[in-house]
Amino acid sequence: MSAPLRRAVVDLDAYRANLDLVRSWMEPVELMAIMKADAYGHGLDAIALTAVDAGIRWIGVLTVPAALRLRSIGVGEDVRLFTWQHDPGLDFRDAIDSAVDLGVSNVAELQRVVDAVDHRPARVHLGVDSGLHRDGATVGEWPALVEAARDAQRAGRIEVVAAYTHLAESSDADDAAAVAHFDAMVEQAEDLGLDIRWEHVAASLAGLERKEFRKDMVRMGANLFGIPGADGVSAADLGLTQVMTLTASVAKTKRVPVGTGVSYDYTYRTDAETTLALVPVGYADGVPRAAQGRVEVTINGTRYPIAGRVAMDQFLVDVGDDDVRVGDPVTLFGPGEDGEQSVLEWGRALDTIGEEIVCRIGGRVQRTYEGHSGEGRVGAYLRGERA
Repeated sequence: MSAPLRRAVVDLDAYRANLDLVRSWMEPVELMAIMKADAYGHGLDAIALTAVDAGIRWIGVLTVPAALRLRSIGVGEDVRLFTWQHDPGLDFRDAIDSAVDLGVSNVAELQRVVDAVDHRPARVHLGVDSGLHRDGATVGEWPALVEAARDAQRAGRIEVVAAYTHLAESSDADDAAAVAHFDAMVEQAEDLGLDIRWEHVAASLAGLERKEFRKDMVRMGANLFGIPGADGVSAADLGLTQVMTLTASVAKTKRVPVGTGVSYDYTYRTDAETTLALVPVGYADGVPRAAQGRVEVTINGTRYPIAGRVAMDQFLVDVGDDDVRVGDPVTLFGPGEDGEQSVLEWGRALDTIGEEIVCRIGGRVQRTYEGHSGEGRVGAYLRGERA
């Protein structure tokens, strides 16, 4: 049977196994499963419901609309949904009414939250800029933010759940300095009369490598998808399994003579009479244009480099005299169990990280789910049995 034109196969059993393993590493610290960017391109709904079925009680999704999406598919208030990047024009009322946790980094943002409170207090995490300079209050801004939060909490308008920061992961020394800075800010908040009950600073890499940085909770994203961030460390080295496999099918084959120019600009020419196989996946689907000659795809158990420029909708491989036919399945990347390249190998070959590769996979690539999808809330959802 021919394979679909293009497909991302998401192994929910692998995700759950990774989740259970990482959670065992973090115990007794709480684990927040990070699912920003549509769960790193894997599909937010199925990933989140799998995590909930596995007992996860903290999920990070970046934005309020993503959190409200999860509430709408049945993720109840027993699961805390943390968001931290907010549209300047966002009305926070729906988020507050749906018990969505809000990361807040400045007084103006906090005031917008307070103004939106109606019948229940807003759940707020106060952000500290410890050196990454993307989010969080600076040293100069922090006292005013703390005092405003303290007063709003005393007035019953908000509940300060936690303080948090994000580390640059530049070096052990830089991260240690950032955590020391964060600790000083928390101490200052307590001196100003605000009790900080929860602290979370470490994401996937720091959470894995620096036990002393785990605090009360670790935010884990890439590791849960089988994409470790440590240099030179594979998923298999850690006992993790890559969750996504990107596949396609050969759409056309063409026999061409020696010296044939292939794709745009003729950056590749055949060195013998050969067969070209057309794979209907291109940069519009997330395969970088720079992938020519740098990554390999697998057809019938044999790996072939991409030949010629990657186009918007397709690329070619030179399969020589091998018996490759229309409809044959093509694996672009996978867990590596059958000899195919992994996401990490793609990342190294393309001078980037595995997370970028999976996040690039476009919306016209069909996501299909295997494994845990037949069970619990996930199976019900994928069968169309909405909450």
